[in-house]
Amino acid sequence: MKIVAPISKAEELEPVLEAGADEVFFGMVPQEWTRQFGISTVSRRLFGNIREYAEMQWIIATAHAAGKQSMLTLNAQHYTEPQMQCLIELARRFAGEGGDALILADPALLMAVAELDLGIRIHLSSIAACRNSESARFFGELGVGRVIFPRYLKLDEIRDIAASLPHMEFETFILNDGCIYEEGVCHTIHLPQQYGGPICMDAYQYSFYRADGQRIDKATQQALLQNEADYKEWTWYKFSCGFSTSEQGYTFGPCGLCAISRLARDGVTAIKIAGREAPLERKLKSIQLVRSVRDRVTSGATAQAVYDYASNVRARPELCHSGYMCYYPEVLDEVECGQPGLRVALHK
Repeated sequence: MKIVAPISKAEELEPVLEAGADEVFFGMVPQEWTRQFGISTVSRRLFGNIREYAEMQWIIATAHAAGKQSMLTLNAQHYTEPQMQCLIELARRFAGEGGDALILADPALLMAVAELDLGIRIHLSSIAACRNSESARFFGELGVGRVIFPRYLKLDEIRDIAASLPHMEFETFILNDGCIYEEGVCHTIHLPQQYGGPICMDAYQYSFYRADGQRIDKATQQALLQNEADYKEWTWYKFSCGFSTSEQGYTFGPCGLCAISRLARDGVTAIKIAGREAPLERKLKSIQLVRSVRDRVTSGATAQAVYDYASNVRARPELCHSGYMCYYPEVLDEVECGQPGLRVALHK
């Protein structure tokens, strides 16, 4: 099972590979794109992309020298025809330099690249929201070799899709960067905090009223306030438990570590660490953490042993027991987790 990790700069590549990544993915915004379209985002991110072809060439060559692979992300939901032509040229250059795979979401771009037969693999981005076997089969017929599942598919669904299409590869999220919505139908971009941040992180203020104009009774008011508090707590977990880390520097927040045993057994090829724009140290600690669990699974550890390790390695097992951090919370029903259903008070 391969560990897939992000980079946002060429200089991050070597430490990321040394930490244990088997494949890296990155975005690129070439200068001709910015000149022609006046925007600096190719894949819904203003930052965290390389800009020079020399950097791309070095990343590909250095990864290959280490026996690893590199993937270029061009995964907005859709592009205009002129934008597609620019990206097709970028895909040609990436393939010509020996790049290993393109991560695509727009079906039109995907079909155009597949028809070129560039001798490069096509991976379907999670942005395409492939959620069932017929969707995966459809994209496979278009030329996709690996499907990156969207967040929050259930383990049984992943198992059934992989079993129905044994000739395809499948990749799942394993650590970091939860999404409040279904990102495949989210058409915002990921702005840094100084520019407003993602829309899902806005601190909305709510007011409630009845459609019939009557007063809201006290019990209903309390229920609405409790719902707001519960939502705030849930989003705290989704946003990395207040963007906190353990004493070792390991990230809290969205996590599927204890499901690696199931995922490996059920035909998943690769597990993805999210966070292209994160600091390098966060990426390295994330890789180390995922690798420590993956290697235990590879060595034959039981699912229970994997869970015991994964839920305690950050020294905050109560966060795991809550189920709120889990990409795959159903694992809690399959192991002895010590304190099932425990809810942790929101950190102020």
